[in-house]
Amino acid sequence: MNDVVNPDTYENLSISEGEHGLYVVTLNRPSKRNALDVATIEELIRFFSGARLAGVRAVVLTGAGDHFCAGLDLVEHWKADRSPDDFMHVCLRWHEAFNKMEYGGVPIIAALKGAVVGGGLELASAAHVRVIDPGTYFALPEGQRGIFTGGGATIRVSDMIGKYRMIDMILTGRVYQGQDAVDLGLAQYITEDGGSFDKAMELATKVAQNLPLTNFAICSAVSHMNNMSGMDAAYAEAFVGGIVNTQPDARARLEAFANKTAARVRPNS
Repeated sequence: MNDVVNPDTYENLSISEGEHGLYVVTLNRPSKRNALDVATIEELIRFFSGARLAGVRAVVLTGAGDHFCAGLDLVEHWKADRSPDDFMHVCLRWHEAFNKMEYGGVPIIAALKGAVVGGGLELASAAHVRVIDPGTYFALPEGQRGIFTGGGATIRVSDMIGKYRMIDMILTGRVYQGQDAVDLGLAQYITEDGGSFDKAMELATKVAQNLPLTNFAICSAVSHMNNMSGMDAAYAEAFVGGIVNTQPDARARLEAFANKTAARVRPNS
């Protein structure tokens, strides 16, 4: 077994394999509400740096216990009494982990529950799809803690909900929950029965059956193109489209469409 997907090589993550290259990655520090310490960040970097080459086709990301993630391990941070230089490099490792997630080309479906707070929201925002249940709540309490974001909220969360809504969350400690969070853009799906994990598994099972190169383009190129000027993005889109849309593995699927044997696109009933 490739060490990247070998569960025995992780302490703070629980890794399990399903069908069609689907993996479940669980933050496994429930006594800390899955707060992110240095060791957990390093394990996230290791897994998501090697996931695609290890044959991972989709990931469901969740947390053990009642909460997804309460953010930065503030106790570890307080005890470490870090220098500005030390903490800057901690933040850079967070960015490394979350960039590997967003740009790595493997679809990540986050099954969120309970607290998605501070760095936990920054982690969730690096996933490509977010599913919540009615009890899931989002907050950026850094303002009340006397600290500032360091894991990408100013980039990804502001992109999801807008700069001033994000500033409001940090300044005031405002909490969003349920349908309000979906309407704001913090998640794309909400379940009625509390089964965010089941819905995430359903979605991940579906996307894992897409062609890997197509998923890579969707889960990597789109983010890169959003960082470009309009002209550069149009050129890059044409270039990626030229490669993906002529891949040999797509011909059978295109043939099924031409022969009217492919599943039809219909609205949800």
